[in-house]
Amino acid sequence: MSESPAAPPPVTGSAADELHVLVLAGGLSYERDVSLRSGRRVLDALRAVGVDAELRDADVALLPALTADPPDAVVIALHGATGEDGSLRGVLDLWDVPYVGCDARSSRLAWDKPSAKAVLREAGIPTPDWVALPHDRFSELGAVAVLDRIVDRLGLPLMVKPAQGGSGLGAAVVREAASLPAAMVGCFAYDQTALVERYVPGMDVAVSVLDLGKGPQALPPVEIVPRNGVYDYAARYTAGRTTWHAPARLDAATTARVTEVALAAHTALGLRDVSRVDLIVDAGGDPHVLEVNVSPGMTETSLLPLAIQAAGLDFGRVLGTLVTRAAARRR
Repeated sequence: MSESPAAPPPVTGSAADELHVLVLAGGLSYERDVSLRSGRRVLDALRAVGVDAELRDADVALLPALTADPPDAVVIALHGATGEDGSLRGVLDLWDVPYVGCDARSSRLAWDKPSAKAVLREAGIPTPDWVALPHDRFSELGAVAVLDRIVDRLGLPLMVKPAQGGSGLGAAVVREAASLPAAMVGCFAYDQTALVERYVPGMDVAVSVLDLGKGPQALPPVEIVPRNGVYDYAARYTAGRTTWHAPARLDAATTARVTEVALAAHTALGLRDVSRVDLIVDAGGDPHVLEVNVSPGMTETSLLPLAIQAAGLDFGRVLGTLVTRAAARRR
């Protein structure tokens, strides 16, 4: 099992004091409100440890600002496509502005769940069986026949979710075949491709991975217990809808397996600096990777800050170390 990262050095009086950091938040995705909450929390945490930071939306004023006053580093607190599909990272590369997190290529790969799952499966990392269905093919081939075949091959229950998306938007657990068409319609409201995967019952666990200079290391797993049994958008961001246990209530052997799989997923997808791996731990203690997030939430109920706290680390100092390392990549 990987040990949790050692506490980063104090930021005050370090190179981070000399940095000008831009925190990008907002955007136009369905997750705009969550992104703004993440961005404000990152801003406050960086300023609390003496880092010169400002918050900016990813709008038409961004590129002129990057040209006129290039920041030393960027923290991408954008969720949804804007922050996670690799496009913004590619633009920052064009402007030679370093940022915390993985590069554009790895971001695109992790953002597309079917592609990411294929890479994980090829690397021998457990992930539930799945099928990806574009809306057009779904309609052209006949919805009823396709859905019947899915149930025959994957069984019930099933999890339906957008192939590209986050925060549980458009996701639904299907326990009866009659409920599958409505779940598909709900999913297509958020994305043109639906990912349908075998539902694995068990404990929802998130493992955040940090690299503070000594290679990727796993933080303590966080156990997620949604009140209604499904970790959807309301459960993630509404007070009282979910209980978290950090660290997760797992024995030492299971914790070791979970963190090993999370680190393997982070590495297989070519990620950098920080990620969050979402898993299910089944009744036998075996972990199954559901997805990997390259722009984890930073709100008061988000899993990465909970894991940082559980590891005995300071949120602001961790962010200060990450931006210092990002800035050094350009230098």
